[in-house]
Amino acid sequence: MSENKKPNILLILNDDMGYSDLGCYGGEIHSPNLDRLANGGLRFTQFYNTARCCPSRASMLTGLHPHQTGVGHMMTDDGLEGYRGDLNDSCVTIAEALEPAGYRTYMSGKWHISRHTDPDGPKHSWPLQRGFDRYFGIITGAANYWKPNTLTRDNEHIPHDELPEGFFLTDAISDEASAFIRDHAENGSGQPFFTYVAYTSPHWPLHAHDEDIARYEGRFAAGWDQLREERLLRMREMGILDESWALTDRDPTQPPWEEAEHKEWNQRRMEVYAAQIDRMDQGIGRIITALEETGQLDNTLILFLADNGGCAEELQGPANRVGKDGLIETETTHDGQPVYRGNDPNMMPGPETTYQSYGVPWANLSNTPFREYKHWVHEGGIGTPLIAHWPQRIQAADALRHQPGQLPDIMATCLEISGASYPEEHNGVPIYPLEGTSLTPIFDGEDNDKEVLIWEHEGNAAVRQGKWKLVCKYPGDWELYDMETDRTERDDLSQDFPDLVEELSAFYQEWADRCYVEPWSDILDGRKTEA
Repeated sequence: MSENKKPNILLILNDDMGYSDLGCYGGEIHSPNLDRLANGGLRFTQFYNTARCCPSRASMLTGLHPHQTGVGHMMTDDGLEGYRGDLNDSCVTIAEALEPAGYRTYMSGKWHISRHTDPDGPKHSWPLQRGFDRYFGIITGAANYWKPNTLTRDNEHIPHDELPEGFFLTDAISDEASAFIRDHAENGSGQPFFTYVAYTSPHWPLHAHDEDIARYEGRFAAGWDQLREERLLRMREMGILDESWALTDRDPTQPPWEEAEHKEWNQRRMEVYAAQIDRMDQGIGRIITALEETGQLDNTLILFLADNGGCAEELQGPANRVGKDGLIETETTHDGQPVYRGNDPNMMPGPETTYQSYGVPWANLSNTPFREYKHWVHEGGIGTPLIAHWPQRIQAADALRHQPGQLPDIMATCLEISGASYPEEHNGVPIYPLEGTSLTPIFDGEDNDKEVLIWEHEGNAAVRQGKWKLVCKYPGDWELYDMETDRTERDDLSQDFPDLVEELSAFYQEWADRCYVEPWSDILDGRKTEA
């Protein structure tokens, strides 16, 4: 493969979006640009993330399991190898791996794999120090969309008073990525590029423009029960779901829609959430246009996926917060108005003065037809859309791929198509062996011979081998499901196949020991002791 024919790679990740929200996966949300990529390429139906934003990002970017990278949980340092809250030096990022193969590397969006967020503090685990040539985005995990904290260009903090009129983070992420692509076409000297676009949308807070929200007025008035049934039917018609997989029950903590209070507010929550994804899709359209206008679309592998399932977190909190000096300060908008945090039914979400989430019942809709949410490793927490588009290589169009895959496979795929080598060491430090398997055989409709998929987050654990999935919701017992007949995990077969439970749980423990996974109770006890 000659240097000038190596493919470009555009990796797009969004934040806290459920399995079935996009139009091309059966949802109600207007996503014409992502639908276009799906119609011109592939949709994976059994691809998996790692149930939480930062572990997923660490795993995807390194080809390892998250604990191996030091990001086994969040951005806190628990003093244990797998829980340092900081990308370690025993891994390499896709950007670091592709640079020796002649790639220029760019990133726009959310980083969230460094515990060091102060612009005057250490930056060893920031994007430019982990292989990217250019960076724009936020170092932390969530932000006011009009007034984001930790906004950074390369290594330099961007103060709020330097933001242009009308700044909105989703738009900025899209436009910076488009600018990187256009600039590369002019000044890249024929090199291929790797561009990583990491949206915060649709992560809370529910912030969106009035014109985007208006597009969904009344769209969710039928309520979560009926809409889940409608999604199920569309997904079956699309071939995404097997006809035999039954819809899971409504979340037991939530009432039927007919009995729900604050219906107008509840509808508005989902309308704003949909508007956030809509805005992201508009920006993806501009990125596609940048590829088209620079003649790079046909030879660019575009991958789109989500970092975890829909997020059921119900936000609580006062309008005040503790500042750096320990004094209580009032959180304000970009023009000085107070921000009111918490899911208050008396205050409609959407504007910058609010800081709300869409909560349990709509996350239940987002994850149709599956159980659970972000945090957990039942299918609702880890199932993600994966769209692959690459006209010069992927000949199938509007096709489904049912073969399972997992985040470390993204690195393996990038290595294979770029001709890059996975190093045994980096900067003199030994690197853990690659855990992923390339997805390119699946592009052609074949199997990639993936033996097993495995997860752990906050004590929630799972192993999938072939059709069998062993899964535990911490601190509960192991459950066993047949993914061929019951991917919605309704019929626990653990009592029927005790030998299989023993075999798969032993496989899990061997993996956990190898990958620096600690018992979640020990992590919690350690935090209590420190407190």
